[in-house]
Amino acid sequence: MACDLVGFFRPRLRDCPTKHYSSAAGKALPAIPLGIAARVGTVGTPRLAVPCLLVRGEPTETSETALQLRLLQQTNAQLAADEALVCDRGFPLRQLQAAGIQRYVVRAPVNFTARRATLPPYQGKGRKPVRGALVRPLPRTYKGRTIAATPPDRHETWQLQIGPTSLTLHAAFWDDLVCTEAQPGAPTFSTVLIHAPRFDEPLLLHTSLPLTGAHLQAFYRDRWPVEGLPLTAKQMLGAVRQFVFAPESRQRLPELALVAGAILMYVAATQPALPTGFWDRAPKPTAGRLRRLLAAVHCGDLEELPEQLHKKPSPTAHLPKGVLGHRRQRQGKAVRYDMPLAA
Repeated sequence: MACDLVGFFRPRLRDCPTKHYSSAAGKALPAIPLGIAARVGTVGTPRLAVPCLLVRGEPTETSETALQLRLLQQTNAQLAADEALVCDRGFPLRQLQAAGIQRYVVRAPVNFTARRATLPPYQGKGRKPVRGALVRPLPRTYKGRTIAATPPDRHETWQLQIGPTSLTLHAAFWDDLVCTEAQPGAPTFSTVLIHAPRFDEPLLLHTSLPLTGAHLQAFYRDRWPVEGLPLTAKQMLGAVRQFVFAPESRQRLPELALVAGAILMYVAATQPALPTGFWDRAPKPTAGRLRRLLAAVHCGDLEELPEQLHKKPSPTAHLPKGVLGHRRQRQGKAVRYDMPLAA
């Protein structure tokens, strides 16, 4: 099961208390954040993420820390005995332990440090040690001085076959670690540093599972299907360009967009691959190809909808239409409607 935070950016939304980090802008922008947890499995040939949990951000939360903790706590309640959680480095290890998650694989920042779970022997002078020795998986530079990395406890090397290319990967392990501020007896974990020849920066992972380096590398790669859910919802279905303003609707629209994107990806994976054109010699069952096909279908050509799907009898004649509905009004001028607004 994979966890992630998704932000639907609303830079012009008035009185938007929540924000989400934008890599393009390099800072946090006003947005509607959502926490998503999805189970990753195989549907047909591709790997697919099926969302099982959506957590809203509270209007009173100015940071995403509380949203992350609530997401992890609710995900922990849904984890089965044969499932483990996988997260990126946006989720600190302390949050996973505070949420009570026992089985996890999480990426760590490159400047991460930990301590040994066992106390070092007393040297006979000074105060007796109360914390374990400091462990630094990667070297760092401080004020022009290089601080060396801690030697690993063990090593592993294996071959990874990607098409006709064979790559040699190397992993270094540090076992029985605790967080820097934790006391002996706290939950322990292992830190694994994986070097891949195709990447300049190594992959630093934390895990509480007894996995090999090859299994950890494959486990973390299986997190990427959850990134396809916001991509399909925002870009392919156009939710990034749809805006609503009511407090409930601004939360509901991103949720429905993510669910619709998941349905589109699942239907595309279960159907035969549809080529986009004559140039598409080796098509794959992707959501983009299915969306292009559905865009050419008129709704009148579809069969009659079931009785559960009907037009909502909401009066909309009194609402401004077109550009008048999005025209900005003066600050502090409240607009009152005598009739209920449409959803």
